[in-house]
Amino acid sequence: MKTYLVPIDFSDVAINTAEFAAALSHQTKVEHIILLNAYYVSEYETLLPNPDMVLLREQDIEDEAADRIAKLQKIKADLLKKVRDGVEISVRLSRSHLLRGVVETVAKMDVDLVILGSHGNSSDTNSDIGSHVVKIAKACPVPVVVVPPGYKFDGIQKVVVACDFKKVKETAPVEGLKQLLERTGSELLAVNVGKDAQLEGADAENMAKETELYSMLKEHHPKYYYINSPDVMNGILEFATQHDARLVIALPRKYSFFQSLMHNSISQKLAENALVPVLLMK
Repeated sequence: MKTYLVPIDFSDVAINTAEFAAALSHQTKVEHIILLNAYYVSEYETLLPNPDMVLLREQDIEDEAADRIAKLQKIKADLLKKVRDGVEISVRLSRSHLLRGVVETVAKMDVDLVILGSHGNSSDTNSDIGSHVVKIAKACPVPVVVVPPGYKFDGIQKVVVACDFKKVKETAPVEGLKQLLERTGSELLAVNVGKDAQLEGADAENMAKETELYSMLKEHHPKYYYINSPDVMNGILEFATQHDARLVIALPRKYSFFQSLMHNSISQKLAENALVPVLLMK
């Protein structure tokens, strides 16, 4: 993962996310971090006055765009003091909607990872990006990291991979996961959360051996767990907290519990309740 994209709306949540990306650079092989701000002005806004009867002039739009670029440059200057030596940081202003701006930038700049800040379950936030996490995660063709509000990066020592062992019957696209593990040297915990009480305490490693998952992850010497929980999502997040994991990785929904991840209610729950960053693989 050589290029990270961090959408910025100048909220505290977004600034914290950018600092997370900078800190993460010390444990990964990233070469380029892009700070993106989306500033979309519809044609109607230049033709019709707003509720205060003020008509937006072209000069006003250009002044606002210049101000946003200046703010991005300031954030860039601060982050350059925090990233690993040699990492490039660039700024980009999109004149499209946030969602389109992210998707277009991913394609044009060969982005490998998008890092988003979630505003959690707090309504006291001015983060526009936080409220669009679900939509961006759905539309984005590359992996997405969702960072909880206020989360401070202090290294990735343990990683939880949440998947349904039974569903991994063919090779899953885990190259990005392997690259992350090789670079960070993190301890890997593979967890299957189920609702079958009879399997509580079952030998999770033997369960995994019957799937492709075991051979795919064997070189990283993971520890396997099977836990029983009526709420799969909460079960995974509680497991991560109890084991002091610093990252939860959800394999593509074909191989994981997150078949319904792209349903807004489930995605919102994940983004709101996670106490550690969540990486959504694609």
